[in-house]
Amino acid sequence: MASLARSTPFAVGGYMLCSATLLISNKYAIYKVAAPSFILFSQLMGTAIVVKAFAAMGKIECDPLEKEKCKKFLPVALIFLATIFSNMKSLQYANVETFMVFRFSTPLVVSIADYLFLGRKLPSARSWACLFALLVGAFGYAITDSAFHFKGYTFCAVWYCIFCMDQIYLKHIVDTVKMQSTWGRVFYSNFLASVPLVFTFINDADEIAALKGMSFSAAIAVFVSVALGVGMSYFAWMAREALSAASFTVVGNICKILTIGVNVLLWDKHASPIGIACLMFCLGAAGLYKQAPLRADSKDSDDSACGGAPLLPK
Repeated sequence: MASLARSTPFAVGGYMLCSATLLISNKYAIYKVAAPSFILFSQLMGTAIVVKAFAAMGKIECDPLEKEKCKKFLPVALIFLATIFSNMKSLQYANVETFMVFRFSTPLVVSIADYLFLGRKLPSARSWACLFALLVGAFGYAITDSAFHFKGYTFCAVWYCIFCMDQIYLKHIVDTVKMQSTWGRVFYSNFLASVPLVFTFINDADEIAALKGMSFSAAIAVFVSVALGVGMSYFAWMAREALSAASFTVVGNICKILTIGVNVLLWDKHASPIGIACLMFCLGAAGLYKQAPLRADSKDSDDSACGGAPLLPK
C-alpha cells in the first residue's frame, strides 16, 4: 500500500493534465475534420499499437492477449467505447461548458453507487455539501447558457448515464481482474474497443468525405489527440486503482478548470462571465470533497493509501 500512496499524486496529476488537454484536443480535431468515429478509432488503435511497440522494445510490461482476459475486458471495452463516443458526439453539438455541466453533477450518483456496489461508506456531511454545491453550480450555469442546443443536451444526457456506469464498472474490474501492469489494462481496453469502430466510420459517407478532404493541419490535430490519448488512458487506469470511483469522478471535475481557461482563449463558443463563475464555484466545491472510507465489511484495503485524504496532488 505504501507504493500505491506514493503513486497517487503522480496518477492524479497526470490524469488531470491529460483529461483537460484531451478534451480541448478532441474539440479541435473534430473542428478540423468532422469524423468523430475515425478520430476515436485512431486514438484507441493508436494507443494499443504504441503500448505493444514499447512492450516489444522492453520499455514497459504489457499483458499478452489471453482468451479469459479478453472475455473479462470486453464489457469494459464496450462501456469505455460508448462513454468516449457519446462524449465526442456531445462536443460536436454543444460547447465545452455545456458538456461539463453534466459532468459536475455525476459524483452525486457515483457516490451512491459506490456505497451500493463497491463497499464504500456514504460521503460525510461536508462531502455531501460539496457534491450538492456542484449541482447548484451546474444549475446556475444551465440558466445562463446562451448556446442551448436540444440535440447537444440530448447527447450529454446519454453520455451521463453511460459515464456513471463506466465509473462503477471499471473500478470493479480494477479490483477483481489481476493484471501484470497498468499498461496491460491500457492495451486490452483500447484494442478491444477499437475493433467495432472500423465498421462505423467506413460506412459513414460524411466521415469518408471529410477524411478525403483532410488537410495536413487536420492530420496533425488527429496525431496530437492520439498522443494525448495514450497518456490519458495510462493515468486514468492508474488513478482508478488508487482512488474510489466517486473520488476519481471528482478529480476529473477538478481538472476542468484548465479546460475552461484554454477554451475561453481558443473558441468563440464559450460561457458568459456569470456562467464561468458558476463553473468556478463547482470546481471549488469539488476541491473540498474528501473520499469516503471503505465500510468495515469490505475486503478492500486501499484506504490505507488515500482514504479520507484531499484529492488534489501535493
